[in-house]
Amino acid sequence: MILIRNIGTLFIFCFASLVLQSCSVSYSFTGTNINYEIIKTFSVENFFNDSGGGPANMEQTFTESLKDFYQRNTQLELVRNNGDLQFAGAISRYTITPQATVSSTDPANVPDRAGQMRLTITVDVEYVNTVNEEEGLKRSFSFFKDYDPRQTSILQVEGELIQEIFDSIIQDIFTATVANW
Repeated sequence: MILIRNIGTLFIFCFASLVLQSCSVSYSFTGTNINYEIIKTFSVENFFNDSGGGPANMEQTFTESLKDFYQRNTQLELVRNNGDLQFAGAISRYTITPQATVSSTDPANVPDRAGQMRLTITVDVEYVNTVNEEEGLKRSFSFFKDYDPRQTSILQVEGELIQEIFDSIIQDIFTATVANW
């Protein structure tokens, strides 16, 4: 009786394993549902900085961060050109704007000054899925970070803010392209 029960359990386990292995869509902890039997590669063209602002290497930082993110979070192979999934675009906006003013209590009537400044970056992305053209998109992704100019200058925090903004934008791109949430 115990032998029959163990054989039955073994049969159910083997059957379930075969069924799960035969599924062609692979699910991951990152939330992708890429069919890795069909979609094997991705390519990223160098993004350009069309914003007129930011540090000289900003577009390279974005391009490399995008490549790294997809390599870490998918099983896709990065190729130079003509990937199954293709990314191209440009940084179209880089602005620093005041968000809140601090009124002066100085009797000498020192003018009000910004209490918070906001760095906003927008990236225009063209995504092509060569396997399923319906999933392609052209869209702008934008994010911002605030900083206190009374505590630090933009030059002191610019690199860190840019990376945090890029991380958020890349997560949004990932969600819009392959996460299918």
